Amino acid sequence: MRTKTATSKKSSTKTASKKSVAKKPASPNGKVDSMLADFFSDELKDIYWAEKHLVKTLPKMQKAATSEELKEAFADHLETTKGHVERLEEVFELLGKKAQAKKCDAMAGITEEGAGIIEETEKGTATRDVGLILAAQKVEHYEIATYGGLAQLARTLGYDEVADILETTLAEEKDADSLLTEIAENSVNYESSEEAEEE
Repeated sequence: MRTKTATSKKSSTKTASKKSVAKKPASPNGKVDSMLADFFSDELKDIYWAEKHLVKTLPKMQKAATSEELKEAFADHLETTKGHVERLEEVFELLGKKAQAKKCDAMAGITEEGAGIIEETEKGTATRDVGLILAAQKVEHYEIATYGGLAQLARTLGYDEVADILETTLAEEKDADSLLTEIAENSVNYESSEEAEEE
C-alpha cells in the first residue's frame, strides 16, 4: 500500500508541474515575464515602424500612379493604414507599454525597391502601374505574414483582445491585396502589354 501511495504522490506532483508550465496569463494587463512575450513586444515595434513608414510612402505611390483606379486604391489604403497605426497604439496600451517603433529592415527594403521602380519606369505608363502594384503587393504580403503570425502569438500568450485587433487589421491587408490583384487583372496588365518598348 505504501508503494502505491508514494507513486500516487509522484504522479500528482508531475500533473501539478505540467499544469503550471501550461498556464497562460489571464490578461494582457497582467505581468508577463517570458522570452516569447519579449519577442512579441519587439515584433510589434517592428510592424509599428513599418505602418508609420507606409503612411509617408503611400502618397508618393499615389502620385506616381497613372490609373485613376490605382490612385484611388492607394488613397483609400493610406487612410486604412493610419487606422492600423492607431490600432497598434491601442495594442501597446492594452499591454501596458509605451508605443515605440523599431526600424523594420524588411519594410525599408521593400519600399526602397518600390522607389526604384518609379525611377526606372516611364511616367504616365501602365507599365509603371504594374510595377507599383507589384511593389504594393510585396508590402501587403509582408504585412499579412506579420499580422497573421502576431495574432497567433497573441492567442498563445493569452492576449485575446489584442489578437482580435490584429486579426481585424489582417483581414484589411488581405482585402487590399485582393483589390490590387483585381486592378492588375482587369486593366493595368493588359494596357501595359500593349505599350511599345522605347527605342
